[in-house]
Amino acid sequence: MKRRYPAILHTDDGTGYGVTVPDVPGCFTTGETLDEALASVQEAVEASLFDADEAPLARLATEVLGTAEAEGGVLAFVEVNLSFLDREPIRVNISVPRNRLERIDAAAKKMGLTRSGFLVQAAEQLIERR
Repeated sequence: MKRRYPAILHTDDGTGYGVTVPDVPGCFTTGETLDEALASVQEAVEASLFDADEAPLARLATEVLGTAEAEGGVLAFVEVNLSFLDREPIRVNISVPRNRLERIDAAAKKMGLTRSGFLVQAAEQLIERR
């Protein structure tokens, strides 16, 4: 699911840019160029909504322009992919050597996790290290 949000672009010196997405509390990002700043909006929205159950609705541009955040900035619109909020479990079929599966199950049990929970947690930790 994608949603278009109004964003406010700021620059003090024309070489560094800031982007605020007023409808997403705490969502701010920067870039050395305008393209870099806009490209980092998706990641900033994901960080701001990490623990959220749903995404806030987008206000009308005229409503955003009347806010203090918009003062001195330029209005733009950013499209954000909100699929990261979909936490519905999906059954997957994977193949694992038997001896590895036994190690996974033993480690999961020791940690008080299910096999699925253990594998998801291990995958998340590996992703975060990248």
